[in-house]
Amino acid sequence: MISLKRIATNIVAPATILLLLTNIANSIEPNKVTSHTVFNEIMVHFNPDSPLPPNSDNIYAEDSGRVMLRDIELPVMEEPHRITAHLTLKPIPKESLTVHDIWDRAGSIRLRIEGQADIEVIKFMTAYGGLTEHHVDVTHLAPLLSGERTLLAFIDTWVTPGWLVDFSLEYEVNSNADNAVWAAGAYFEDSFDVKEELNGSEVKVRIPDGMERVVMNYFSTGHCTDGRDADEFISKANVISVDGIVVYRFHPWRDDCKENRHLNPYTKRWSDGYWSSDYDRSGWCPGRDVPPVEIDLTDHLTQGDHTIRFMIEDMRQVDEDGNYGFWRVSAHLVGWDHKPDLWKNDE
Repeated sequence: MISLKRIATNIVAPATILLLLTNIANSIEPNKVTSHTVFNEIMVHFNPDSPLPPNSDNIYAEDSGRVMLRDIELPVMEEPHRITAHLTLKPIPKESLTVHDIWDRAGSIRLRIEGQADIEVIKFMTAYGGLTEHHVDVTHLAPLLSGERTLLAFIDTWVTPGWLVDFSLEYEVNSNADNAVWAAGAYFEDSFDVKEELNGSEVKVRIPDGMERVVMNYFSTGHCTDGRDADEFISKANVISVDGIVVYRFHPWRDDCKENRHLNPYTKRWSDGYWSSDYDRSGWCPGRDVPPVEIDLTDHLTQGDHTIRFMIEDMRQVDEDGNYGFWRVSAHLVGWDHKPDLWKNDE
């Protein structure tokens, strides 16, 4: 005869196990996430007479309002963590069918630290008069996105009103995060051109003791002063040297700009049938952020002082009308006190 007690035991045991597993799962605290607003619909525009918008409490302006800055206290995190930057760029309506700034504009969210070159947290190009959203992992900048900091929003606009900028930083405790222990701005130049940089540009950097891995994050986009050919639409070599040795050479280029036409409501159509937003460009597309190139320089940037040279070959010379090609270039360095863990789950 089958025991009723055994039947009851067999039925209850799985339920008991399920309840136990549920209690264990509920006892594990999910990853803690905190969000810190830096800019909330702050206006970036060009107005020498009135650079500050009316809602600019605790925010100040430079460059006639094209640069807006804020001093802010960011969290100091002890646990491994990830940082995600969230950016929204909003054109300001002019009439029911148009906005005040219909053009694509270069811009960035930057960290300003005394004694260092500005550090681009996010580099971007606005759309042709369209709203865009950008979500970028900036965990590598954890050593700098902490404590009292100055952050700035820049858009290369020449109209007023211009653009509204929302920017926040999201911090998530994550045991799989491999946080750097050191970072520093190395170079920033928003108009790298042949008039000043014919032979390239040199900077001195100092690498602290204890760095087992050093990576350069390099941003570079090509432009021209008259909107035709030159360094915007013709590929040019970017060359980086350390202590006289060429360590990296590449051609910044984007060939997917046509895929982003939907972001550009005021793009214009040319006689060849192409829309302005469709053209391949030197490292950028209208309406998209610009990811950095990550260059491992561990073998070259050892402890101590070094000289880094940035060179862009065959930049367009100044013509009879005064027009020329130029580049927007920046670089920052990031260091870890250990080699990368190749087996660590990136979740």
